[in-house]
Amino acid sequence: MNLYPINAGNLKLDGGAMFGVVPKLLWQRTNPADANNMIDIATRCLLIEDGNRLILIDNGMGNKQSEKFFGYYHPWGDFSLDTSLKTYGFHRDDITDVFMTHLHFDHCGGSIQWNKDKTGYEPAFKNAHFWSNKDHWLWATQPNRRERASFLKENILPMEESGQLKFTAIPKDDTLINSELGFDIFFANGHTDKQMIPLIHYKGKTIAFMADLLPTVGHLPLPFVMGYDTRPLLTLDEKETFLNRAAEHNIYLFLEHDAHNEIITVQKTEKGVRLKNTYTTQDIFN
Repeated sequence: MNLYPINAGNLKLDGGAMFGVVPKLLWQRTNPADANNMIDIATRCLLIEDGNRLILIDNGMGNKQSEKFFGYYHPWGDFSLDTSLKTYGFHRDDITDVFMTHLHFDHCGGSIQWNKDKTGYEPAFKNAHFWSNKDHWLWATQPNRRERASFLKENILPMEESGQLKFTAIPKDDTLINSELGFDIFFANGHTDKQMIPLIHYKGKTIAFMADLLPTVGHLPLPFVMGYDTRPLLTLDEKETFLNRAAEHNIYLFLEHDAHNEIITVQKTEKGVRLKNTYTTQDIFN
């Protein structure tokens, strides 16, 4: 097995929205804001090369939205999904499976692209299966008013229409399961219903792709919960469970949205679970 970090592009989000009720005086220590209160955000995806499978976990915002849409998110840097894949000698047509932690636009927007004459949409990965789960798919295709702006139908429905959509199993108690793709999944419901957190076993290590359960290092304290979360009290419990397990078993946490920290480990302290070590992906994957 080989692992590769794939940067699908950087953006900026409002720091207040990213930290909910936590005062700026506290969160700006780890996530400094610009003059417009925006903080740096990455869309760092993960590519797994395992035998004949090439599995991409999440794929960023994509590039099919309007200039007005992207204007809200202030893209920055030179990263893109295609250039990142090319760095490791891959093309999107090589991808066999696209696993989406959840269907918010910044995690699955790259799944679908315009067709050649821009009259409709088509899969951006023509040879891949798209993986979600039935509960989250229903949640996303019949969205609540809180999340409607994050579940964009043009990102989601063409996956099903193409015949390339598949669903992974869901355990009754949302505990870890071994998925069809060869890694374990922790289901988390605080951010959105049935978000999937993959845990990959790699060279004697366990690497957790944290998605929106832990967006950045700054979100390690339990009350530091995003304003975007639909059930923040549940996020508190899920973070506590997961981070305690990560500290006890030395799980490496791959941070999708932290623009400046790629992988971390955590430890238990008198103040709760806190940062232990910071690593680059090169440190862990090579």
